[in-house]
Amino acid sequence: MVGGRIVIVSALQFACSDDVSKNVDAAERLVRAAHKDGAKIILIQELFEGYYFCQAQREDFFLRAKPCKEHPTIMRMQNLAKELEVVIPVSFFEEANNAHYNSVAVIDADGTNLGLYRKSHIPDGLGYQEKFYFNPGDTGFKVFLTKYAKIGVGICWDQWFPEAARAMVLQGAEILFYPTAIGSEPQDDGLDSRDHWRRVMQGHAGANLVPVVASNRIGKEIIQTEHGKSEITFYGNSFIAGPTGEIVAVADDKEAVLVAEFDLDKIKSKRYGWGVFRDRRPDLYKVLLTLDGSNISL
Repeated sequence: MVGGRIVIVSALQFACSDDVSKNVDAAERLVRAAHKDGAKIILIQELFEGYYFCQAQREDFFLRAKPCKEHPTIMRMQNLAKELEVVIPVSFFEEANNAHYNSVAVIDADGTNLGLYRKSHIPDGLGYQEKFYFNPGDTGFKVFLTKYAKIGVGICWDQWFPEAARAMVLQGAEILFYPTAIGSEPQDDGLDSRDHWRRVMQGHAGANLVPVVASNRIGKEIIQTEHGKSEITFYGNSFIAGPTGEIVAVADDKEAVLVAEFDLDKIKSKRYGWGVFRDRRPDLYKVLLTLDGSNISL
């Protein structure tokens, strides 16, 4: 069996305050802890610079957005990545002239910014009113050739869509990473999406025969909205799944640094041998280009 290209990946989770400097300090502390455990690609949760502000529709929250170029948090993570020789996908609220995106900058192990992915699927529901802030991403699904692996990055709501995972793996992604902010539902105390959320991504791993790494935040966050206070308790449960969808590391609702080791050459051989990419029928999938399942030739 071919083997030997070993990579250790990590998912971090922590509670955010609404103080950018404290949150970025916490992220750096946990990145260093993951590096100490041998991790080479380290995932921080979605929009970790502050509270998950999308509970409200407030114009003043647009002031949280910054351009990618010379973004202070991205620059700090570039320095950290170079120092530790690790890869860090960095989630941030991007301002691009009059457009705004929920974005990730992928920082390589030498500190180079390899480019942006902008979140493609934008949710809109009570507590998760992202369409007020974010334009739909225009980058398409991308992969990034890092020092240690070719990786794909989706962002939170993207993780519910099998098309996104498949598109990234078709482009050669060897590991999928999903920074996330998900928890309780303000409109329904009885709705718990945690297990559903995890199983869907386990399916992406199993269907594509690649590891999946998901990082979620923890803690209770209260935001003053236009209609009073809104509250979400983020459930954490960050995890790492192997290439058959098996859970190899999982957190609870406490601060955590997860690590897992994969042999990417062995996984590649298994992916090729299993035949799911050999036996695909793109000529039969045109219905996926429609919203209603109709015959697009009509």
